[in-house]
Amino acid sequence: MPSSNVRKTRPGRAARATAVGAAAVAAAAVLAAPAASAATPRHATARDSAPVFVQSDNTTANTVVAYHRNPDGSLDRRGVYATGGRGGVLDGSVVDHLASQGSLGYDREHRLLYAVNAGSDTVTVFAVRGDRLRRLQVLPSGGDFPVSVAAHGDQVYVLNARGGGSVQGYVWNGGRLVQAPGRHRDLRLTVASPEFTHTPGQVGFTPDGSQLIVTTKAAANTIDVFPLTPSGAPAAHPVVTSTPDAVPFGFAFDRAGRLQVTEAGPNAVATFAVHRDGTLRRLGQVATGQMATCWVVSTGGHLYASNAGSATLSGYRVEPRGPLTSLGTTPTHDGTVDAAASSDGRDVYVQTGAQGIVDEFRVGHDGSLTRIGSVTVPGAVGGEGIAAG
Repeated sequence: MPSSNVRKTRPGRAARATAVGAAAVAAAAVLAAPAASAATPRHATARDSAPVFVQSDNTTANTVVAYHRNPDGSLDRRGVYATGGRGGVLDGSVVDHLASQGSLGYDREHRLLYAVNAGSDTVTVFAVRGDRLRRLQVLPSGGDFPVSVAAHGDQVYVLNARGGGSVQGYVWNGGRLVQAPGRHRDLRLTVASPEFTHTPGQVGFTPDGSQLIVTTKAAANTIDVFPLTPSGAPAAHPVVTSTPDAVPFGFAFDRAGRLQVTEAGPNAVATFAVHRDGTLRRLGQVATGQMATCWVVSTGGHLYASNAGSATLSGYRVEPRGPLTSLGTTPTHDGTVDAAASSDGRDVYVQTGAQGIVDEFRVGHDGSLTRIGSVTVPGAVGGEGIAAG
Protein backbone atom coordinates (compact mmCIF):
# COMPACT_ATOMS: atom_id res chain seq x y z
CA MET A 1 0.00 0.00 0.00
CA PRO A 2 1.62 3.30 -1.06
CA SER A 3 2.31 5.71 1.75
CA SER A 4 0.64 9.16 1.84
CA ASN A 5 2.89 12.10 2.67
CA VAL A 6 1.22 15.37 3.65
CA ARG A 7 2.71 18.79 3.06
CA LYS A 8 1.15 22.23 3.38
CA THR A 9 2.32 23.71 0.10
CA ARG A 10 3.62 22.61 -3.27
CA PRO A 11 6.72 24.79 -3.94
CA GLY A 12 6.80 25.60 -7.65
CA ARG A 13 4.23 22.88 -8.18
CA ALA A 14 6.84 20.77 -9.93
CA ALA A 15 5.32 17.41 -10.72
CA ARG A 16 6.91 14.63 -12.62
CA ALA A 17 5.09 13.11 -15.58
CA THR A 18 4.42 9.67 -14.16
CA ALA A 19 4.04 6.74 -16.50
CA VAL A 20 0.54 5.57 -15.83
CA GLY A 21 0.64 2.29 -17.69
CA ALA A 22 -1.85 0.45 -19.82
CA ALA A 23 -4.54 0.41 -17.16
CA ALA A 24 -4.97 4.18 -17.10
CA VAL A 25 -4.46 4.55 -20.83
CA ALA A 26 -7.34 2.13 -21.44
CA ALA A 27 -9.30 4.33 -19.77
CA ALA A 28 -16.34 25.47 -21.01
CA ALA A 29 -19.63 38.15 -19.08
CA VAL A 30 -22.84 36.03 -18.41
CA LEU A 31 -24.55 34.74 -21.50
CA ALA A 32 -27.95 34.34 -19.96
CA ALA A 33 -31.02 32.63 -21.26
CA PRO A 34 -34.17 34.68 -20.70
CA ALA A 35 -34.58 35.44 -17.03
CA ALA A 36 -37.02 33.17 -15.24
CA SER A 37 -38.81 33.18 -11.93
CA ALA A 38 -37.40 29.70 -11.34
CA ALA A 39 -33.86 31.14 -11.18
CA THR A 40 -33.98 31.33 -7.40
CA PRO A 41 -33.05 27.96 -5.85
CA ARG A 42 -36.09 26.14 -4.49
CA HIS A 43 -36.63 23.02 -2.48
CA ALA A 44 -37.41 19.72 -4.13
CA THR A 45 -40.80 18.04 -4.02
CA ALA A 46 -41.96 14.48 -4.59
CA ARG A 47 -42.48 15.08 -8.30
CA ASP A 48 -38.73 15.76 -8.68
CA SER A 49 -37.73 12.37 -7.32
CA ALA A 50 -37.29 10.32 -10.46
CA PRO A 51 -35.20 12.03 -13.18
CA VAL A 52 -31.89 10.89 -14.62
CA PHE A 53 -29.81 13.36 -16.64
CA VAL A 54 -27.00 12.44 -19.03
CA GLN A 55 -24.56 14.80 -20.76
CA SER A 56 -23.50 14.06 -24.33
CA ASP A 57 -20.34 16.22 -24.39
CA ASN A 58 -21.00 16.60 -28.12
CA THR A 59 -18.31 18.81 -29.64
CA THR A 60 -20.70 20.54 -32.06
CA ALA A 61 -23.46 21.29 -29.55
CA ASN A 62 -23.37 19.89 -26.04
CA THR A 63 -26.68 18.54 -24.75
CA VAL A 64 -28.25 17.10 -21.63
CA VAL A 65 -30.69 14.26 -22.20
CA ALA A 66 -33.45 13.94 -19.58
CA TYR A 67 -34.93 10.57 -18.67
CA HIS A 68 -37.83 9.53 -16.47
CA ARG A 69 -37.05 6.71 -14.07
CA ASN A 70 -39.83 4.15 -13.97
CA PRO A 71 -40.72 2.14 -10.83
CA ASP A 72 -38.75 -0.82 -12.15
CA GLY A 73 -35.67 1.37 -12.68
CA SER A 74 -35.87 1.47 -16.47
CA LEU A 75 -35.45 4.82 -18.21
CA ASP A 76 -37.73 6.61 -20.69
CA ARG A 77 -36.34 9.57 -22.62
CA ARG A 78 -38.24 12.82 -21.98
CA GLY A 79 -36.23 15.46 -23.84
CA VAL A 80 -32.91 16.72 -25.18
CA TYR A 81 -31.75 20.13 -23.94
CA ALA A 82 -29.00 22.26 -25.49
CA THR A 83 -26.52 23.63 -22.99
CA GLY A 84 -25.61 26.58 -25.23
CA GLY A 85 -22.01 25.38 -25.34
CA ARG A 86 -19.79 22.75 -26.90
CA GLY A 87 -18.22 19.61 -25.56
CA GLY A 88 -14.53 18.86 -25.80
CA VAL A 89 -12.03 16.05 -26.14
CA LEU A 90 -8.77 15.71 -24.22
CA ASP A 91 -5.86 14.35 -26.22
CA GLY A 92 -5.46 10.62 -25.78
CA SER A 93 -8.99 9.96 -24.57
CA VAL A 94 -11.18 7.38 -26.28
CA VAL A 95 -14.20 6.41 -24.18
CA ASP A 96 -13.84 9.29 -21.67
CA HIS A 97 -13.39 12.58 -23.54
CA LEU A 98 -13.27 14.72 -20.38
CA ALA A 99 -11.35 12.17 -18.32
CA SER A 100 -13.15 13.40 -15.22
CA GLN A 101 -15.88 12.66 -12.72
CA GLY A 102 -18.74 15.06 -11.96
CA SER A 103 -19.06 17.02 -15.21
CA LEU A 104 -22.82 17.12 -14.58
CA GLY A 105 -23.89 18.20 -11.12
CA TYR A 106 -27.42 17.90 -9.71
CA ASP A 107 -28.44 19.99 -6.68
CA ARG A 108 -31.50 17.97 -5.67
CA GLU A 109 -32.46 20.26 -2.78
CA HIS A 110 -32.64 23.40 -4.92
CA ARG A 111 -33.70 21.71 -8.18
CA LEU A 112 -30.71 22.94 -10.18
CA LEU A 113 -28.49 21.16 -12.69
CA TYR A 114 -24.99 22.31 -13.66
CA ALA A 115 -23.26 21.20 -16.87
CA VAL A 116 -19.73 22.00 -18.03
CA ASN A 117 -19.04 22.86 -21.68
CA ALA A 118 -15.41 21.90 -22.12
CA GLY A 119 -15.12 23.07 -25.72
CA SER A 120 -16.42 26.59 -25.05
CA ASP A 121 -15.06 27.15 -21.52
CA THR A 122 -18.49 27.72 -19.99
CA VAL A 123 -20.84 26.25 -17.42
CA THR A 124 -24.62 26.02 -17.90
CA VAL A 125 -27.26 26.30 -15.18
CA PHE A 126 -30.62 24.57 -15.65
CA ALA A 127 -33.75 24.72 -13.50
CA VAL A 128 -35.14 21.23 -12.91
CA ARG A 129 -38.86 20.52 -12.90
CA GLY A 130 -39.42 16.81 -12.57
CA ASP A 131 -37.75 15.31 -15.61
CA ARG A 132 -37.80 18.60 -17.56
CA LEU A 133 -35.12 21.28 -17.77
CA ARG A 134 -35.11 25.01 -18.40
CA ARG A 135 -31.84 26.76 -19.20
CA LEU A 136 -31.23 29.74 -16.94
CA GLN A 137 -27.64 30.87 -17.52
CA VAL A 138 -24.42 30.17 -19.38
CA LEU A 139 -21.36 31.58 -17.61
CA PRO A 140 -17.59 31.57 -18.27
CA SER A 141 -15.81 28.81 -16.42
CA GLY A 142 -12.91 31.02 -15.34
CA GLY A 143 -10.36 28.83 -17.08
CA ASP A 144 -9.61 26.45 -19.91
CA PHE A 145 -11.55 23.23 -20.51
CA PRO A 146 -13.92 22.76 -17.54
CA VAL A 147 -14.38 19.12 -16.59
CA SER A 148 -16.10 18.93 -13.19
CA VAL A 149 -18.60 20.95 -11.14
CA ALA A 150 -19.77 20.77 -7.53
CA ALA A 151 -22.43 22.62 -5.51
CA HIS A 152 -23.09 22.99 -1.79
CA GLY A 153 -25.72 25.40 -0.47
CA ASP A 154 -25.29 28.66 -2.43
CA GLN A 155 -21.70 27.84 -3.40
CA VAL A 156 -20.60 26.35 -6.74
CA TYR A 157 -17.09 25.47 -7.92
CA VAL A 158 -15.89 24.46 -11.38
CA LEU A 159 -12.66 22.60 -12.14
CA ASN A 160 -10.77 23.62 -15.30
CA ALA A 161 -8.35 21.04 -16.69
CA ARG A 162 -5.99 22.72 -19.15
CA GLY A 163 -3.26 25.31 -18.65
CA GLY A 164 -2.12 23.74 -15.40
CA GLY A 165 -5.65 23.52 -14.03
CA SER A 166 -7.72 25.85 -11.86
CA VAL A 167 -10.83 26.05 -9.72
CA GLN A 168 -13.36 28.89 -10.04
CA GLY A 169 -16.02 29.72 -7.46
CA TYR A 170 -19.52 31.13 -7.89
CA VAL A 171 -22.26 32.29 -5.52
CA TRP A 172 -26.01 32.65 -5.85
CA ASN A 173 -27.01 36.33 -5.60
CA GLY A 174 -30.48 37.74 -6.28
CA GLY A 175 -31.65 34.58 -8.00
CA ARG A 176 -28.66 34.34 -10.34
CA LEU A 177 -25.34 32.54 -10.22
CA VAL A 178 -22.46 35.04 -10.16
CA GLN A 179 -18.78 34.34 -10.75
CA ALA A 180 -16.66 35.36 -7.76
CA PRO A 181 -13.25 36.67 -8.95
CA GLY A 182 -11.73 36.24 -5.49
CA ARG A 183 -12.50 32.54 -5.58
CA HIS A 184 -10.21 31.56 -8.43
CA ARG A 185 -7.24 29.37 -7.58
CA ASP A 186 -4.64 28.11 -10.05
CA LEU A 187 -3.48 24.55 -9.45
CA ARG A 188 -0.14 25.07 -11.24
CA LEU A 189 0.07 21.50 -12.46
CA THR A 190 2.82 20.53 -14.86
CA VAL A 191 1.46 20.31 -18.41
CA ALA A 192 2.31 16.90 -19.85
CA SER A 193 1.10 14.27 -22.28
CA PRO A 194 -1.15 12.46 -22.70
CA GLU A 195 -3.68 15.06 -21.60
CA PHE A 196 -6.32 12.65 -20.43
CA THR A 197 -4.09 11.18 -17.74
CA HIS A 198 -2.24 14.39 -16.83
CA THR A 199 -5.12 16.76 -16.07
CA PRO A 200 -7.12 17.09 -12.83
CA GLY A 201 -9.99 14.66 -12.37
CA GLN A 202 -12.66 16.01 -10.03
CA VAL A 203 -13.71 18.83 -7.71
CA GLY A 204 -16.07 18.28 -4.79
CA PHE A 205 -17.07 19.46 -1.34
CA THR A 206 -16.73 17.59 1.91
CA PRO A 207 -20.16 16.62 3.25
CA ASP A 208 -20.29 19.60 5.62
CA GLY A 209 -19.20 22.04 2.89
CA SER A 210 -16.17 23.27 4.83
CA GLN A 211 -13.51 22.03 2.41
CA LEU A 212 -13.01 21.67 -1.35
CA ILE A 213 -11.22 18.63 -2.74
CA VAL A 214 -9.41 18.25 -6.08
CA THR A 215 -7.75 15.15 -7.49
CA THR A 216 -4.83 15.70 -9.88
CA LYS A 217 -4.40 12.25 -11.50
CA ALA A 218 -0.91 11.71 -12.98
CA ALA A 219 -0.27 15.46 -13.31
CA ALA A 220 0.91 15.49 -9.68
CA ASN A 221 -0.40 12.33 -8.03
CA THR A 222 -1.92 14.36 -5.22
CA ILE A 223 -5.21 15.04 -3.51
CA ASP A 224 -5.53 18.79 -2.83
CA VAL A 225 -7.78 20.11 -0.07
CA PHE A 226 -8.74 23.81 0.07
CA PRO A 227 -10.16 24.82 3.45
CA LEU A 228 -13.07 27.23 2.92
CA THR A 229 -13.94 30.32 4.94
CA PRO A 230 -17.45 30.55 6.44
CA SER A 231 -18.45 32.58 3.36
CA GLY A 232 -17.10 29.87 1.05
CA ALA A 233 -13.80 31.40 -0.16
CA PRO A 234 -10.92 28.93 -0.55
CA ALA A 235 -7.59 29.21 1.19
CA ALA A 236 -4.79 30.76 -0.87
CA HIS A 237 -3.02 27.40 -1.06
CA PRO A 238 -4.28 23.85 -0.68
CA VAL A 239 -3.19 21.25 1.81
CA VAL A 240 -1.56 18.64 -0.41
CA THR A 241 -1.50 14.91 0.18
CA SER A 242 0.94 13.03 -2.02
CA THR A 243 -0.09 9.62 -3.35
CA PRO A 244 2.95 8.47 -5.37
CA ASP A 245 2.11 6.73 -8.65
CA ALA A 246 -1.53 6.28 -7.57
CA VAL A 247 -3.13 8.54 -10.21
CA PRO A 248 -6.03 9.67 -7.98
CA PHE A 249 -9.01 10.19 -10.27
CA GLY A 250 -12.61 10.16 -8.94
CA PHE A 251 -13.98 10.24 -5.43
CA ALA A 252 -17.11 9.97 -3.33
CA PHE A 253 -17.90 10.12 0.36
CA ASP A 254 -19.43 7.10 2.04
CA ARG A 255 -22.18 7.34 4.64
CA ALA A 256 -19.58 7.41 7.42
CA GLY A 257 -18.02 10.55 5.92
CA ARG A 258 -14.88 8.85 4.68
CA LEU A 259 -13.31 9.83 1.36
CA GLN A 260 -13.25 6.98 -1.17
CA VAL A 261 -10.84 7.63 -4.06
CA THR A 262 -10.25 5.63 -7.22
CA GLU A 263 -6.58 5.13 -8.03
CA ALA A 264 -5.97 4.42 -11.71
CA GLY A 265 -2.29 3.54 -11.18
CA PRO A 266 -2.73 0.42 -9.03
CA ASN A 267 -6.41 0.03 -10.05
CA ALA A 268 -7.72 0.33 -6.54
CA VAL A 269 -10.11 2.18 -4.23
CA ALA A 270 -8.37 3.98 -1.35
CA THR A 271 -10.11 5.13 1.83
CA PHE A 272 -9.13 8.35 3.64
CA ALA A 273 -10.20 10.26 6.71
CA VAL A 274 -10.39 14.02 6.07
CA HIS A 275 -9.27 16.13 9.02
CA ARG A 276 -10.42 19.66 9.79
CA ASP A 277 -7.02 21.11 8.88
CA GLY A 278 -7.22 19.57 5.39
CA THR A 279 -4.81 16.73 6.00
CA LEU A 280 -5.77 13.22 4.94
CA ARG A 281 -5.09 9.94 6.70
CA ARG A 282 -5.09 6.80 4.62
CA LEU A 283 -7.25 4.12 6.21
CA GLY A 284 -6.97 1.40 3.61
CA GLN A 285 -6.81 0.36 -0.01
CA VAL A 286 -8.57 -2.41 -1.93
CA ALA A 287 -7.41 -3.52 -5.37
CA THR A 288 -10.16 -4.08 -7.94
CA GLY A 289 -8.18 -6.53 -10.04
CA GLN A 290 -9.57 -4.69 -13.08
CA MET A 291 -8.23 -2.15 -15.60
CA ALA A 292 -8.61 1.64 -15.58
CA THR A 293 -10.40 2.02 -12.24
CA CYS A 294 -11.30 5.70 -12.49
CA TRP A 295 -14.87 6.52 -11.31
CA VAL A 296 -16.81 5.74 -8.16
CA VAL A 297 -20.37 6.19 -6.89
CA SER A 298 -21.59 5.78 -3.32
CA THR A 299 -25.13 4.77 -2.36
CA GLY A 300 -26.24 3.70 1.08
CA GLY A 301 -23.83 1.15 2.40
CA HIS A 302 -22.26 0.34 -0.95
CA LEU A 303 -19.71 1.66 -3.43
CA TYR A 304 -19.34 0.89 -7.13
CA ALA A 305 -16.13 1.63 -9.01
CA SER A 306 -16.09 1.87 -12.82
CA ASN A 307 -13.32 0.05 -14.67
CA ALA A 308 -13.14 1.47 -18.20
CA GLY A 309 -10.52 -0.97 -19.44
CA SER A 310 -12.38 -4.05 -18.25
CA ALA A 311 -15.99 -2.97 -18.92
CA THR A 312 -16.99 -3.81 -15.36
CA LEU A 313 -18.23 -2.36 -12.09
CA SER A 314 -16.50 -3.40 -8.87
CA GLY A 315 -18.91 -3.48 -5.94
CA TYR A 316 -18.02 -3.00 -2.27
CA ARG A 317 -19.85 -3.09 1.01
CA VAL A 318 -18.94 -0.20 3.31
CA GLU A 319 -18.35 -1.39 6.84
CA PRO A 320 -18.96 1.00 9.76
CA ARG A 321 -15.33 0.42 10.63
CA GLY A 322 -12.62 -1.42 8.83
CA PRO A 323 -11.86 -2.08 5.16
CA LEU A 324 -14.21 -2.32 2.21
CA THR A 325 -15.64 -5.76 1.52
CA SER A 326 -15.64 -6.85 -2.11
CA LEU A 327 -18.96 -7.81 -3.71
CA GLY A 328 -17.37 -8.93 -6.97
CA THR A 329 -17.67 -7.46 -10.44
CA THR A 330 -20.59 -6.81 -12.79
CA PRO A 331 -20.16 -6.56 -16.58
CA THR A 332 -21.28 -3.48 -18.52
CA HIS A 333 -21.11 -2.31 -22.10
CA ASP A 334 -17.62 -1.32 -23.25
CA GLY A 335 -15.93 1.75 -21.79
CA THR A 336 -17.40 1.93 -18.27
CA VAL A 337 -17.12 5.55 -17.11
CA ASP A 338 -19.19 7.92 -14.91
CA ALA A 339 -22.04 6.57 -12.76
CA ALA A 340 -24.93 7.85 -10.62
CA ALA A 341 -27.26 6.37 -8.03
CA SER A 342 -30.92 7.22 -7.50
CA SER A 343 -31.71 9.15 -4.32
CA ASP A 344 -33.56 6.17 -2.86
CA GLY A 345 -30.53 3.94 -3.45
CA ARG A 346 -32.51 1.41 -5.46
CA ASP A 347 -30.89 1.96 -8.86
CA VAL A 348 -27.45 2.64 -10.32
CA TYR A 349 -26.91 4.05 -13.81
CA VAL A 350 -23.58 3.75 -15.58
CA GLN A 351 -22.32 5.56 -18.68
CA THR A 352 -20.33 3.50 -21.11
CA GLY A 353 -18.37 5.59 -23.58
CA ALA A 354 -17.63 3.22 -26.43
CA GLN A 355 -21.17 3.44 -27.84
CA GLY A 356 -22.72 6.14 -25.64
CA ILE A 357 -24.90 3.70 -23.72
CA VAL A 358 -26.24 3.98 -20.17
CA ASP A 359 -26.64 0.66 -18.38
CA GLU A 360 -29.41 0.35 -15.77
CA PHE A 361 -29.04 -1.76 -12.61
CA ARG A 362 -31.25 -2.56 -9.61
CA VAL A 363 -29.37 -2.65 -6.29
CA GLY A 364 -30.14 -5.65 -4.09
CA HIS A 365 -30.23 -5.53 -0.30
CA ASP A 366 -26.84 -7.20 -0.28
CA GLY A 367 -25.40 -4.70 -2.79
CA SER A 368 -25.58 -7.06 -5.74
CA LEU A 369 -26.49 -5.51 -9.09
CA THR A 370 -29.17 -6.90 -11.39
CA ARG A 371 -29.25 -5.61 -14.94
CA ILE A 372 -32.52 -3.91 -15.90
CA GLY A 373 -31.67 -2.83 -19.43
CA SER A 374 -29.90 0.00 -21.22
CA VAL A 375 -30.54 3.14 -23.27
CA THR A 376 -28.47 4.73 -26.01
CA VAL A 377 -27.85 8.44 -25.43
CA PRO A 378 -27.96 10.44 -28.69
CA GLY A 379 -24.60 11.88 -29.71
CA ALA A 380 -22.83 10.68 -26.57
CA VAL A 381 -20.03 8.40 -27.73
CA GLY A 382 -17.12 9.25 -25.43
CA GLY A 383 -19.38 11.46 -23.33
CA GLU A 384 -19.26 11.82 -19.55
CA GLY A 385 -21.61 13.35 -17.01
CA ILE A 386 -24.58 11.66 -15.35
CA ALA A 387 -26.82 12.60 -12.41
CA ALA A 388 -29.88 10.98 -10.87
CA GLY A 389 -32.75 12.08 -8.66
